[in-house]
Amino acid sequence: MLAVAVSGVLLAAMPAFAHHSFAAEYDANKPITLKGTVAKVEFLNPHVWIYIDAKNDAGQVTRWQCEGGAPNSLRRQGWTQNSLKVGDSVMIEGFLAKDATNTCNSRSIKLPDGRRVFAGSAEDGGPNAKGAKPE
Repeated sequence: MLAVAVSGVLLAAMPAFAHHSFAAEYDANKPITLKGTVAKVEFLNPHVWIYIDAKNDAGQVTRWQCEGGAPNSLRRQGWTQNSLKVGDSVMIEGFLAKDATNTCNSRSIKLPDGRRVFAGSAEDGGPNAKGAKPE
């Protein structure tokens, strides 16, 4: 019975561990800079998602989904639910997803007022995660 209980706890913890692995989902060797317009912001656990419309190399507008840090982590960096609004022009720097979708892990965002703020999670293991601070 104890073995079943321990197995259950370990299995339940696996998705949480995998969820926080930058290397499992994103490529640290493929940085990206996106300039676009905020289409949607989900300031929800476990991670904030920012959706932007950006022009690709052919000039077509494409929707990108950019994963940020946990809301609590971003609040400690000075973010609020109103930091980004639909229609804001932003520049997001991050790293491409390994699955070739229009997805990236956000590291920093240049806001409409010119401030550049840290958007990632110091706990996700991604590049520049430890000690990163907003400008």
